[in-house]
Amino acid sequence: MAGRCLAGLLAAALLLWFVAGVANRLLPPDLSRWEQRSQVVTDAEGRLLRPFPTTEGFWRLSTSPQQVDPLYLAMLMAVEDQRFGLHPGVDPLAMMRAIGQRLTQGHVVSGASTLTMQAARLLDPKPRTLTAKLAESLRALQLQHRLGREGVLQVYLTLAPFGGTLEGVRSASWGWFGKEPDHLTAAEAALLVALPQRPEALRPDRFPQRARAARDRVLDRAVERGVISLDAALLAKSQPLPTAQRPMPLSAAHLADALRRRSPPEQKELRSFIQRPVQATLQTIIDRATQGWEDGVEVAAVVVRTADRQVIAHLGSRDWLSRPLDLTQAVRSPGSSLKPLIYALAFDDQSLHPGTLVYDGPRRFGSWQPRNFDRDFRGMLTVREALQQSLNVPAVLALDKVGPLRFATIARQAGLPLFLPGDGEAGLPLALGGVGVRLVDMATIYANLADDGMVRPLAWGPDVTEPALAARRLVGQAAARAVLTILTDSPAPDGQIQRSLSGGRRSVAFKTGTSFGFRDAWTVAMSPDYTVVIWVGRPDGAPRPGHLGRTTAAPLALRVLDALPMDRRQKPAISEPDNALHAAEPPAALARMELDSLISPQKRQPLQIIFPPDGAAIERLPDGVVLQASGGEAPIQWAADGIPLPPPVGRGSQFWQPAGEGFYQLAAIDAKGRRAEVRVRVLP
Repeated sequence: MAGRCLAGLLAAALLLWFVAGVANRLLPPDLSRWEQRSQVVTDAEGRLLRPFPTTEGFWRLSTSPQQVDPLYLAMLMAVEDQRFGLHPGVDPLAMMRAIGQRLTQGHVVSGASTLTMQAARLLDPKPRTLTAKLAESLRALQLQHRLGREGVLQVYLTLAPFGGTLEGVRSASWGWFGKEPDHLTAAEAALLVALPQRPEALRPDRFPQRARAARDRVLDRAVERGVISLDAALLAKSQPLPTAQRPMPLSAAHLADALRRRSPPEQKELRSFIQRPVQATLQTIIDRATQGWEDGVEVAAVVVRTADRQVIAHLGSRDWLSRPLDLTQAVRSPGSSLKPLIYALAFDDQSLHPGTLVYDGPRRFGSWQPRNFDRDFRGMLTVREALQQSLNVPAVLALDKVGPLRFATIARQAGLPLFLPGDGEAGLPLALGGVGVRLVDMATIYANLADDGMVRPLAWGPDVTEPALAARRLVGQAAARAVLTILTDSPAPDGQIQRSLSGGRRSVAFKTGTSFGFRDAWTVAMSPDYTVVIWVGRPDGAPRPGHLGRTTAAPLALRVLDALPMDRRQKPAISEPDNALHAAEPPAALARMELDSLISPQKRQPLQIIFPPDGAAIERLPDGVVLQASGGEAPIQWAADGIPLPPPVGRGSQFWQPAGEGFYQLAAIDAKGRRAEVRVRVLP
């Protein structure tokens, strides 16, 4: 009798299998829930950086059998579907057993649902009725015929519910244990097997006793089936349960957000070039260094592998949850950070040599008289010394030789668009920070400088295509090397020489910058293999008196660079006759910078709004937004949307208190009626 029943069930299963093949073509299964998986951003090795919830708000991370611990799979089969590798989606032996138990004992003792039937139910949830069960069986046969056992298992591992908004084993492992499911303990694996049976009623954070009992039943079944030993089960039963759901990974969150915005929703895995150990190191260094800093002060940073321009670490702010605005994209004043680029262009067109003598003394350009940071002058010295000491007047004189418009054009073509104030005219103040730049663009152009002047855009991921830059070279090899050599010999923040950093293990060139009013602190640090750019400041542009790029950003950048893997790059020797830039003495024609050809003292600099730059997005603080202009003729009158602002008290800074968030037109008017305007957006 039993044999005839079994034969009949097998015949029925074969018939259904044939029907499933036909239905596959005529009535394919609805895979929309499977297709609505979470988008995830991974590092260069495919490890999770940041997942995004589905449109319904679920964490539904795609999970393949290869991504989970074999112990979990063995426990899952032992409890849910012992013959998963044998049946066609419906288990006739389990059906016969369940029917027999129902007839002999009058109630359901064990079910006959296979993992394939559960996958079909997860794809198309329905009330648990006899009709639904039959439809589920038919769909299971069809599903296994269509996807194969591996595909069916992947559907289950991705869609199974684990309490709250967690769906799928990978989501559950991150949510309950804070790790990938590829290495699970017996206790963890058993809990993940048990939870989908009643995901809300067995949540360990709400019903720990029920969760423990369900977990222990799975462990007992695993012992019965020979999956684990009795001793292993007893040890697992003694392990504590998780008491709360953990947050999902949030590493390189701003970059992940940008990659997601640039990708189609059907692309579920977005791979970046982030190196997870480097990203973790960057975050740790910033977190430790900024403990105790005043509220509202932020840090943004980028680490680039110079040879291929891959962005291997990215920090848009100290904490994405408190400040989702990506400050590597914010327009800020660079302070003195552009000086090496100015000198590189002057070296490249042979208008200056590192050994050229230049006079650092009082000089007026129209109504503008730049001073050094310490308001002192050094007299006669070499260009090399002027760059190492970041002196202002020599940098302005060098920019005059290069030409502000030419500098701005070359910078834009090489990856550094300059956000010019006012009417957009490039002037001499940009040598000292009278212009807006973005951190990502600073990383681009300094990586170009560090790579012997070769121009390439930053690389964010293997599937992200950046438009080619207009220029093929920023400067020649000799000019780039000359600037890096000068910066390598610059005194470190602690007074040591840069070559002594890292115990002499790597050569480091760095340049700092501090914008007017201590609003922006910058450092760019370069070794043979890496380019690191760090910015510190307040997003609203409020001043931080006493905080310099050299004392605030430089220690961070040098710590990050010091923690990176050792450099392996060997640069080729400089070819002749380019070695002339590296000679100790300049050619006779460049022995001294001649002042006769420099800008006329009578030429007045145009009125320009330095902060906020045109198009900037700024945040509101109780003190308001600081306003800064250069050029023109004092006094300067400010207006917001055509309404004049009250003048500052004494010689204090001009502050503006926006009425609320939104777009505003700011104008500066000098004593002669000349105007400069910018349009800005105020954030909440």
